[in-house]
Amino acid sequence: MLTLQAAATSCLTAICKPKLHLAACRAVLPSSGRSSIRFTNKPSYRSRALTAGRKERSFATAVMSTDEQYPGTAVERMLESRKRAQAIPKEVLNGPWEEARMAILGACGLRDLRDVPPGQGNTSHCFTDSNHCDCTTMLGEVSHSQNEGQVRGIAMGNQLGPGIKAASLEELGQGGSWCTCLNGCASDPPRDVAHLQFKSRIAFKMVWSPNEGYNTLVLVDDEGNLLNQGRPTGKLPPLRERQLNYEMVKGSKYARAASGQAA
Repeated sequence: MLTLQAAATSCLTAICKPKLHLAACRAVLPSSGRSSIRFTNKPSYRSRALTAGRKERSFATAVMSTDEQYPGTAVERMLESRKRAQAIPKEVLNGPWEEARMAILGACGLRDLRDVPPGQGNTSHCFTDSNHCDCTTMLGEVSHSQNEGQVRGIAMGNQLGPGIKAASLEELGQGGSWCTCLNGCASDPPRDVAHLQFKSRIAFKMVWSPNEGYNTLVLVDDEGNLLNQGRPTGKLPPLRERQLNYEMVKGSKYARAASGQAA
């Protein structure tokens, strides 16, 4: 188990450098206490010499990360997703809603699939209603896990595996992504699809702020830390959906940033 300081050091040296700056590392790690994410460096392959006499290349190192509390988490993919969420330009999140949603979908590691049947990768519902607003990044072996009654309000079974495989962008790392339901997340610990069905942390959650009009959104990580925010324009999801979205996180760590935008 790594202390926060050690985990941050490991993050900075093993994962973030040179791509992810200090602020991003701080955002992807828990803000206090001890981290249950364990980072270990393991050599992934030895490059063969291209020609005789050339010096043998050194081992390339791949970072293999596991989360001891939520072992279904695809940690590398989660960190990359958060980095992308942080990097969405303000002008995009403050621009037309459909463009903002496409950026959020891409940051989650999901394709924009609208012309395929539900259950086979259709993502047209992602981040458009009150509930399907969790970006969950899970390992491939748990993507076919089913709800066996542990998540209230979710259908028994809730088999998402085939859709996850079809919709996930491979470039974010191992595992897959999905916009899972956030209902149950206000419990401590969260009792939602990500944490119970997939035993995974979320990369980020989209929450609508309870300001007048519910027209400001925030993206927060699994600890409720703010990653990004914006006030998109144009035709937003229905007002009632935005209101219900906040109601489902109200009183939890995931509501802090959204509540602050309404102050």
